[in-house]
This record gives sequence, structure tokens and C-alpha cells, in this order.
Amino acid sequence: MTFKNILVNTNNSIATITINRPSKLNALNRVTINELHEALKSIKDDPKSKVIIITGSGEKAFVAGADISEFADYSVEEGSNLAAQGQKQLFDFIENFNKPIIAAVNGFALGGGLELAMACHFRVASTNAKMGLPEVSLGVIPGYGGTQRLPQLVGKGRAMEMIMTAGMIDSNQALSYGLVNHVKTQDELLSFCESLTSKIMRNSSVAISAGIKAINAGFTDGIDGYQAEIDEFGKCFGTEDFKEGTTAFLEKRKADFPGK
Repeated sequence: MTFKNILVNTNNSIATITINRPSKLNALNRVTINELHEALKSIKDDPKSKVIIITGSGEKAFVAGADISEFADYSVEEGSNLAAQGQKQLFDFIENFNKPIIAAVNGFALGGGLELAMACHFRVASTNAKMGLPEVSLGVIPGYGGTQRLPQLVGKGRAMEMIMTAGMIDSNQALSYGLVNHVKTQDELLSFCESLTSKIMRNSSVAISAGIKAINAGFTDGIDGYQAEIDEFGKCFGTEDFKEGTTAFLEKRKADFPGK
């Protein structure tokens, strides 16, 4: 599959997706959102890809925001549709993806860029990264889940401050807030993310997928997260991975999970 604005590389069961619009600081537009969706859809059922890393090209930006020129003259209805379609097609799709997705935040992650990173299952930032939701400085609010995911990650008060001031925080502040899990130099960023994927891939992909569902359930209105955990826990007992994992433990050997 050939893309215009992203690069996809799969190596050692790691699919790395690089947003590649350096002249626009990797800003998200409709084409890029669609390409990210199509790339992830193809990876979803690909047994060769077990973990995904999303990053930006160059050393300046992960994604410096949405492409404002595309929607500056939108009506109320068009604006609502933009947010609804974008959330369904990409941001919610990433959050509920069946395989772990790590955001390697290699520079500016602003507006839609930070929303993209927050939709991923967790984030690793480079030391030069800066993050923020500047939408209110344009007379609008975050529309791709930012008002919901940011308080889940950093708390209501900090989210209110970040959104109201439209300011940026650096990677160390993001680490102290819990917005990112780790901070590494630009040179170390991808190799560190790959080392994390190695640890992830030692475990049952079926159990990890169940864990993603159970964790997300606790943040979804109208769903009992504890019951979702019970359901997913029970389902694990019917998998080949459970049989292999428990047998390997009892036989004191390393498990070789079939992923079923």
C-alpha cells in the first residue's frame, strides 16, 4: 500500500508509522487521518505486526497540530461532522486498537498532535518535545477527544489550566504530570520504544488485547469496568495462550504463545 503523507515500516514484528509532512511540521489533514486509518486497519489483522509505534518525521515535530487551512471557513454543522468523523475514524480507533500502540513524541505535539498521542496506549517523549492544546487561542476547543483524554491522564485541574491557557509544557513537566511515561534523548527515543516493544511481545498478545478492552471500559460512560474485567478474564481461560502460559509456568520454561 502506497501513502502520500505517512511511511510504514515493519521489522521484527514492530510496525513503525511515521507521519511524513515535514514542510507542514507533520500537521494532520484529512488525507493524513485517512492514511493513518488505512495503515492501522491493514496492520490490525496482520500476524506479522504485534506492536505499533507512531512517530513524526524529522526532529522538530511529532504532529504540530491540525491543518487549520482545511476548516477555517467551516459551518457549525461541518465543524461537528469534522470532530465526529475524525474521532471515529482515527482517535477512538487507535484507543480501542487490538494491539499496543506507542506514541514516540519526537518534538512538538500540539492540538490534534497531542490528541493523537493521547489516543495511543502510552507515550514516550524526546527531551525536546513540547506539548499543548492551543485551540482556545483560535476560538475553538479540542475536537478530537482532547477535553476527555487529557483530564484522564493529568487530572481535571491541570487539564483545565492547559486548555484555558493554550500554553505548552515541556517533556519533563509532561513526565511529572503523567502525560508521558518516559523521556529520552532524540537519539534514544525510537530504540527505547523498540526495547519496550520487546518486553511487550514476550507476553500473550491475546491477553494484552483483553487488557486494553478492560482498561478502556473503566473510562467509558455506561460501562462497568469491573464487570468488563471479569468478562475478559473469563474469556482468557478459553484461549490457547492461557493453556501455554500456565503449562510453561508449571514446567518452569519460557512460554511460546501462539497468539490464539
